[in-house]
Amino acid sequence: MRWMWCLLACVALVGQAAFAWAEALPMVSRASLMTKAAPLIGSQPMMRHSGPSLFAGRAVTGLFAPPEPGEVDNLRNYPVSGRVARLRNLIAQAEAGSKGYDAVQYGATVKPPAAPTNLTVQQIYDWIDQTPGQPHAIGRYQFIPPTLRRLVRQAGVSPKTRFTAEVQDQLADILLADAGLAPFLAGDMPREAFMNNLAKIWAGLPNDTGKSHYHGYAGNKATMTWAHFDAQMVRIFAQ
Repeated sequence: MRWMWCLLACVALVGQAAFAWAEALPMVSRASLMTKAAPLIGSQPMMRHSGPSLFAGRAVTGLFAPPEPGEVDNLRNYPVSGRVARLRNLIAQAEAGSKGYDAVQYGATVKPPAAPTNLTVQQIYDWIDQTPGQPHAIGRYQFIPPTLRRLVRQAGVSPKTRFTAEVQDQLADILLADAGLAPFLAGDMPREAFMNNLAKIWAGLPNDTGKSHYHGYAGNKATMTWAHFDAQMVRIFAQ
């Protein structure tokens, strides 16, 4: 009988470990698990054709420690604000394609009632709640519902606020801070480490393996090569 009790104990430990691993996975839309890959962006030099990124998102606590109060505002005071804007452009290239701020994940069979930039945040929430069972990644940075709600709360944006380009950039800046933009700009974080952090947030970006951090998970693929990503980062942030 002793061997049977040992076997049961081992099974229980394995089960607990599996549960902990599952809890640690990034939060993605359940509907995205059913999404079939299709090209999002057109042919561009040094770009690799692949499926949409389905913005990976994070759990409420995020993959990184949340930025300190005021940190995001401080980032806007850096003399490299133009470079940050170009970084957002690069991320949008991987995530949203030509639709930009009005992008809606192609797998959403029921689209929002208007272009995202013409809707309030609350109207986007209503669309999400009224159309279960489909992907809801939205905007230039392809925010998925749990990430969008967290960022809106964190930024102090009213649900009555229109989902404008400025609001979307404001929410994206919080994610850039999460990834370590401040230490990167200060020279305290290597470029490659920052790039890998960005890839943990936006699934369309590759990490240093050349693949999405979430490759194969919920249909995610990198939509550009590491060489292209690195070359653009060098161009943006060259001293």
